[in-house]
Amino acid sequence: MKFRPCIDLHSGQVKQIVGSTLSDDKQNALTATQSSVEAENFSTDKPASDFAVMYKDDGLTGGHVIMLGPGNQDAAKSALEAYPQGLQIGGGITSSNASEWLSYGASHVIVTSFVFHNGQIDFDRLNGLVDQIGKDRLVLDLSCRRKVGDTTGPYFVVTDRWQTY
Repeated sequence: MKFRPCIDLHSGQVKQIVGSTLSDDKQNALTATQSSVEAENFSTDKPASDFAVMYKDDGLTGGHVIMLGPGNQDAAKSALEAYPQGLQIGGGITSSNASEWLSYGASHVIVTSFVFHNGQIDFDRLNGLVDQIGKDRLVLDLSCRRKVGDTTGPYFVVTDRWQTY
């Protein structure tokens, strides 16, 4: 078994939110200027870089930083700089910024919403990212959940911070 650490960021702060309680403008999720959280399991004022240093010092690899909404870029950059090539980055990753995040020290970029566009895999976007950064630096995240109120039905890929099926 391998432990993979994570740093979830919301409004620049390290948090663990209760799944699917993050909300914002679904139509503009990649460019939204604010979001809200209905429920948190954990929140701290400790900077993201402190967690990255702890993971580095403990020899933990394969972890990730996830930017949950806007206002997280500085905290994410600080974590990547504290543990270069030791963390993946996700949340708002597109073809216009993937290379930039790799240059900040991310080992890989994680994408969901950019590739699952309008409820379908957009192979032009996926192939464009592969051409740009290579398939070895790309992680395709399949976040899945059942539809609200359906406890026995099938799972669906969800995008835009678990808001769009």
